[in-house]
Amino acid sequence: MVFEQLTERKQREREMRNAGRLPPGQSLTLKWPVLHEGDVPAFDPQTWNFRVTGLVEHALRLTWAEFMALPMTEVTADMHCVTRWSRFDVRWEGVLCSEVARRAVPKAEAKFVMVLAEQGYTSNVPLADLMRPTSLFALKHNGEPLPAEHGYPARLVVPHLYAWKSVKWVRGLSFMAEDAPGFWEDNGYHMYGDPFREQRFSG
Repeated sequence: MVFEQLTERKQREREMRNAGRLPPGQSLTLKWPVLHEGDVPAFDPQTWNFRVTGLVEHALRLTWAEFMALPMTEVTADMHCVTRWSRFDVRWEGVLCSEVARRAVPKAEAKFVMVLAEQGYTSNVPLADLMRPTSLFALKHNGEPLPAEHGYPARLVVPHLYAWKSVKWVRGLSFMAEDAPGFWEDNGYHMYGDPFREQRFSG
């Protein structure tokens, strides 16, 4: 059984590499490794909220019920972690980032977004990348609610960037005119994080 799984993984990895979907320096995993800073936060739907601030026409403060009432979309995309594993054809279901931005109306000078999460965690993303049709706030993974250790109740998913940009336990966005480092970016990670250009670390 182990040999068969290894053979299957190697074959799938070869297929993805030949299709141009496996970035350099990455390996296919059939599991979903758990990696994050800090503890898994508790979730209380009565107190949870999602805030949008900064350079927007309409600041938002959505309750969990209001967030859940937003239109839901399903996206199938690959996932690449800076620690060198990749997963393919992951099904996410949630709220498109563009759906939230449409309600907040970013100002013309807004070019970047600071993603805000539990425990003070942050990560920066260019607004244009957040507005892609595959970027969403995921509530489900492969048809099931997100596991707590993977970001329940909601995590940002920006599949064309390294997965540290796909922030777990997301709680809001702050729209900015200039780029600024988030948690890992301030600790030596690349400001953008393109897997196909191996933008793992700054400098």
